[in-house]
Amino acid sequence: MSIQQTIEQKVKDALTPEHLEVVNESYMHRVEPGSETHFKLVVVSDAFEGQRLLARHRTLNTLLAEELAGGVHALALHTLTPAEWRARGGVPDSPNCMGKAGVSV
Repeated sequence: MSIQQTIEQKVKDALTPEHLEVVNESYMHRVEPGSETHFKLVVVSDAFEGQRLLARHRTLNTLLAEELAGGVHALALHTLTPAEWRARGGVPDSPNCMGKAGVSV
């Protein structure tokens, strides 16, 4: 199972999200093609109701501690309740990596 698939399964099992996006953004960074080192997670779950942003992020960091210790270099987290998700209408695009331009791998 790929790292992306592992992340998806762990988040689904733990948080039963209404909406989940696990986006491998490694291609945007200075890494080997096919790498799984940089991810963007959009998690919309009732489990976040009443939690501050820091608590939501701690939940995911704890849940994915093995992946973070074993090769995932960056994890952009967007953690929302269903009401917040509907109010926002999505999440912003990730910025381009500052270190990738003009660098060959």
